[in-house]
Amino acid sequence: MNESLNGQVVIVTGASSGIGEATAKLLHAAGAHPILAARRADRLEALSKQLDGALAVPTDVTVPEQVQALVQAAVDRFGRVDGLVNNAGAGSFYRLDTIEPTAFLDLLNLNVVGVVTAIQAVLPHMRATGHGRIVNISSGATQIPMPGNSIYSATKTAVNWLSQVGRLELADDNIQITLVLPSVTDTEFHQTGSGGSLPAGVVAHSSEYVGRVILRALRTGEERIDIPHGPELPDFPDAA
Repeated sequence: MNESLNGQVVIVTGASSGIGEATAKLLHAAGAHPILAARRADRLEALSKQLDGALAVPTDVTVPEQVQALVQAAVDRFGRVDGLVNNAGAGSFYRLDTIEPTAFLDLLNLNVVGVVTAIQAVLPHMRATGHGRIVNISSGATQIPMPGNSIYSATKTAVNWLSQVGRLELADDNIQITLVLPSVTDTEFHQTGSGGSLPAGVVAHSSEYVGRVILRALRTGEERIDIPHGPELPDFPDAA
């Protein structure tokens, strides 16, 4: 069912830059109440000012107590949580034989356990209202095996599976989990990982383009949206 986002309360993790920041801005423009969450408090404060004082809660999603405090702050302000965008995460561009085990565990904690922690934190409130939409951000890199992307893609593949099974488990609660798989996106993450260079013919999408897809997911609750590689398609994000 395609729903209006006007008045909806939506938590966005990783909101201090890139896809998360763009999503928060688009939510605000759609009349929603974005709840801004990220570790960089200064950036959240600046974004909050741009969005008419949107609630900003500095949050490290690897710390369960901070995630609980984030959700409670949203409930204290608005009385409910309608949506969650699990966007916080980091990349890893190490080969399998060079990654330090402790670094791999840190990445798993951020990219995978942090997603589960956030979902668990919002569920009681979504169940109380009988409705909820959760969007988990994965990566198109999980579909293309290539040297150097084993560790990062392994964590995002876990997100893919969690999303599929979680959708089944929450169906009776009227809570839909949507998996979104962006292609290469022009963010700090991409610039840091690849130096901004891309193979011939590959186009980096804007954060706003991906954000539009995320808003579509929040409106429709569909199961999965793969963002096609190549140039941005003007009608794609809005075509459910």
